[in-house]
Amino acid sequence: MARLVESGSQFVNKRGIYLGRRSTKLHVALYRRTGGRLGGRMPGWPDARILLLDHVGAKTGTHRTSPLMYHADGDVIAIAASKAGQPTHPAWFHNLKANPDTTIRIGAQPHPVRARVATDAERNLLWPRFIEFFPSYDFYQRNAGTRRIPIVILTPRR
Repeated sequence: MARLVESGSQFVNKRGIYLGRRSTKLHVALYRRTGGRLGGRMPGWPDARILLLDHVGAKTGTHRTSPLMYHADGDVIAIAASKAGQPTHPAWFHNLKANPDTTIRIGAQPHPVRARVATDAERNLLWPRFIEFFPSYDFYQRNAGTRRIPIVILTPRR
């Protein structure tokens, strides 16, 4: 199953097809309705956990939610702005840079957080962890060409 999901993802991404917008609404709805029991993990990769990231449009002010894989280290959460290896950063990345105070949902639990882009040293430490729990991140980086996929650090807000 895991290889099938990975192969399908690589097939559509090599052709410039990004399915994020088309599938996000359904994913978010299932995740919320089930408290993350559905949509909380990537099928075939038990360590690839998914959170919901709320963000506000940098230009429009529109409230949006994106499902993203994450790496947790204590209270700190890291997310990769991969956009499945497309040549541009995802909209949520720009939105967080403009509006860094936001909320994430892990399972049924919301968490207020503040976002910042990881330093080069932090990214160098974290990137292998992302590849470890979801090997397609390596493909995404190769497919992104000259764009270095940034990692965003989410720290708790009190």
